[in-house]
Amino acid sequence: MSKRKIKENLEGYIFIIPWLIGFALFWSGPMIATLILSFYQYNVLTSPVWIGLGNYIKLFFEDKLFWISLYNTAYYVLFSVPLSIIVGLSIALLLNQKVVALSLWRTIYYFPTLITGVAASLLWIWVLNPTQGLINTLLEKIGIPGPLWLQSPHWSKPALILMSLWWAGQYIVIYLAGLQGIPTVLYEAAELDGANRWQKLWNITIPLMTPVLFFNLIMAIIGSFQIFTQAYIMTQGGPLNSTHFYVYHLYILGFERFYMGRACAMAWILLIIILSLTLGLFKSSSRWVYYEGKAR
Repeated sequence: MSKRKIKENLEGYIFIIPWLIGFALFWSGPMIATLILSFYQYNVLTSPVWIGLGNYIKLFFEDKLFWISLYNTAYYVLFSVPLSIIVGLSIALLLNQKVVALSLWRTIYYFPTLITGVAASLLWIWVLNPTQGLINTLLEKIGIPGPLWLQSPHWSKPALILMSLWWAGQYIVIYLAGLQGIPTVLYEAAELDGANRWQKLWNITIPLMTPVLFFNLIMAIIGSFQIFTQAYIMTQGGPLNSTHFYVYHLYILGFERFYMGRACAMAWILLIIILSLTLGLFKSSSRWVYYEGKAR
């Protein structure tokens, strides 16, 4: 490697040393413990009993809610991740323009990310109320009957997907940093060649933003697979198990029914799913992620 690459790699390792120390001290032990306990029947109150693959067999072949929770979570990820990516990038493009009170608008869009998941869930219970909620009240004024949202098994997941845009500000900040790092000379050269706004967006902005899109895509997938607070606070997995998400089912098994060994098995299955998707994205990134004008 060149001296520049060696320097960049060294700087990268130095920056992640605090995380590596924290992982070694606080995370690695519990992770190993959960892996071991996933092969035991363990209810927290008594000593673990070795059952081999029994927990995994029960999850795959006897627990119907396991597959329901996996489907609900996959549905949520499939729609919430692309929506958050598109909406976040679109708002970031608008906030990157020269408009009046730009700092105020940036603050407004980022502010919701400072509100905790529990507080946001309580707020959205009112927003999504079918009779007195903000959304249905606005729809009623324009003559559109609003759906039942969280009270309907058909609308409950779309309601939570809509709610996921509440935290789009965390992605917007990263998009803004990426947009402001694009050299303006590229846009000036494109204008001299007669490129319009859409051509500049497609041929300059999006290709140079692919590293940021790649990062936000991975973080959005990881975060979406771990959806829990909304289901626990707003719906308790209902109606008719339509919001019975994966981590919520893990919580029920481990902390309400005390099937801790089975909950540990679910945690490792989730890790394998997320790791597989992440590695697949990294492998495909060479085709669409560009650094310094070259594919990754």
